Amino acid sequence: MAKDSDLLREAREAFALAEDAEADNRREAEDDVRFGRLGEQWPAAIRAQREREQRPCLTINRLPAFMRQVINDARQNKPSIRVRPVDSGADIETAAILSGLIRNIESASNADVAYDTAAECAIAMGFGYWRIGLDYAHQDSFDLDISIDRVANPFAVYGDPYSTAADSADWNTAFVVELVPKALFKRLYPGAKATDWSGAGWAGVTEPWIDSGAVMVAEYWTREEVEREVLRLSDDTVIGADRLTGELAALVASGVVTIAATRKAKGWKVRQATLTAAEVLKSRDWPGQYIPIVPVYGDEVNLKGRRHFRSLIRDAKDPQRMHNFWRTAATEMTALAPRVPFIGPVGAFATDADKWATANRVSHAYIEYDVVPNAPGAAPQRLPLDGGAAAGAIQEALMASDDMKAVMGLHDASLGAPGNETSGRAIMARQREGDVSTFHFIDNVSRAIRHTGRILIDLIPRVYDSPRIVRILGEDGVTRTQPVNQPVPVTDPATGAPLTERDPATGLTVPVTRIHDLAAGRYDLTVSAGPSFTSRREEAAFSMAETLRAFPEAAPIIVPELARNLDWPGADAIARKLDALAPKAPEEGAGGGIPPELQAQIAAGLQQIEALTMENARLRAGEALDGARLELEREKLRLEATKLQVEQAEVAARAMAAGMG
Repeated sequence: MAKDSDLLREAREAFALAEDAEADNRREAEDDVRFGRLGEQWPAAIRAQREREQRPCLTINRLPAFMRQVINDARQNKPSIRVRPVDSGADIETAAILSGLIRNIESASNADVAYDTAAECAIAMGFGYWRIGLDYAHQDSFDLDISIDRVANPFAVYGDPYSTAADSADWNTAFVVELVPKALFKRLYPGAKATDWSGAGWAGVTEPWIDSGAVMVAEYWTREEVEREVLRLSDDTVIGADRLTGELAALVASGVVTIAATRKAKGWKVRQATLTAAEVLKSRDWPGQYIPIVPVYGDEVNLKGRRHFRSLIRDAKDPQRMHNFWRTAATEMTALAPRVPFIGPVGAFATDADKWATANRVSHAYIEYDVVPNAPGAAPQRLPLDGGAAAGAIQEALMASDDMKAVMGLHDASLGAPGNETSGRAIMARQREGDVSTFHFIDNVSRAIRHTGRILIDLIPRVYDSPRIVRILGEDGVTRTQPVNQPVPVTDPATGAPLTERDPATGLTVPVTRIHDLAAGRYDLTVSAGPSFTSRREEAAFSMAETLRAFPEAAPIIVPELARNLDWPGADAIARKLDALAPKAPEEGAGGGIPPELQAQIAAGLQQIEALTMENARLRAGEALDGARLELEREKLRLEATKLQVEQAEVAARAMAAGMG
């Protein structure tokens, strides 16, 4: 077909441009991986020469330790996506649902593996990728689910050669390629033509599209700007005409909701075509407006419009080569150097000649020698071994090791080595110097995750566009189901009972409902990175424990809540028992309630206790107070807390007396 032939020609031309633009980066990245990860650190010619001479080529690869330091730092600081409402059509509850849905997508698709793989590749070779996918929720369903998938082979992705954005948001073309063996190709694409390499369809096609035993199958992604129609409905809903589906479309068709205004707007259309160099295998429209492939870049340098992506170890390879050379030289000059021979007059070695011949290789209990008549006092001797050259080689190796640390900005303290610092703050400051020098790698991961959130926010209303029940994951790690795009009864937060209202048209009492419409309104996002707590419950428990250390007197208030936030078996039962032991505010009596003025006095006392707790924590955290002043402040707080307890007891007594009266 003419249309397919045009697409194939366009794809081959676009691929040639992308391949040329990325040639330098790919060559350097491959060298980084072979050098730093596989330990191929000796030039081939030098290694061959030394092997011919039976000389050693030692490789003491120190680079993985530096890379792991940055990679594991990134793993400990997991960025999280949080959705925020932007306009009047959006609301906080729907934003929370979107945040929970994104967390569930990350959890269900093991997105942390995708993030870690891409970060590791960016640090080790200069770039890495992950991608967003769509698949049916299960085999007998028409509902689609979104996934975040890792790209194990970064060399399979070719980005837009004209892109300038740091997160690929401006990509208009992209390729994901794979060499598929012929036999597997026939099983995967049974309807595809068995085109022979000499066929006319392959005319002018060269490497890497064809291989002697494999076919390169490429996903060709394109994004083009299109004009689309935007509608404003009579209920002030603003929506694209292409997204007017489902119940809303039925309301418009029935006249319940009318179209108040229309206008033209710019949009993007994304397409994916799976093809070989000679045939289009399949194609489809992508529902979002971004190409769903997200790069994570290393250290970026733009030289004359050409982007170079550099790994952490790019400038450390020469010091590593020097380290290998000097350590090899030192080893050669000591352990592998020939032994110093014995020196003596002619004829002195006639006795025990076999032992003298093997004296440098075998340890003998004794060796006799002959006394030479013309040199009676000349016993065999050895000259001292010259160790100066070996010591110099070892010193050069140490200097090369220091050069590696200086080039990457990761010194001994960052690697966990002890130093002269004695205080914890000084040790942390030294370690933070290394974190700051390599933070741009971790920040680039956060940028990529931010763009991932942008893709998901754009994609979710288009994929979850019908009434359905979705699973969302809370910040505390607890999952729950949530109906979306359909009316949901509103309940009283205190009692859980459904709320009702009077219908002005019929006068009947009807339940109050609301719809979490994922397509209504606009949302943006923030990405925050921090220590990797398994859940907000763990973080809360940690903060409560720190507060207890600062203010032990608050234990009756804090300990029950602390127990609820722990993951012990039976933690809730323990919390209930602690609640029974904790002092409680007086409840209403049988003959009457607590007077309002007494309730206000109790509330004021509780607020004052909370303020004193926070003040005590602040005083303990500060380093400006010396021990004496801190002890005085703590004693003052104890007295204030005791005074409040006495006042509350008096209030409770008066309340009980009022109830009995």
